Amino acid sequence: MKIGNFAHELADMRAEQEREAGIAAARAPLKQAGTLACIQCGDEIEAERREALPSARRCVDCQERLERWQARKARA
Repeated sequence: MKIGNFAHELADMRAEQEREAGIAAARAPLKQAGTLACIQCGDEIEAERREALPSARRCVDCQERLERWQARKARA
């Protein structure tokens, strides 16, 4: 019986480690410095967007196009 409990505890610990690694991976790009100009079209990224998301590298329009493209690609 003890071995079964140990296996469950080990599985729980591994799941927690994977969850924390996923969170860290998602946060990493947010720590990068953004840009003043969109890397896609070259237009200036609005101050409000840079304030809300300092790591922004695309203007709102280009980011929305990218996300739509990624969503279509994921469905294919």
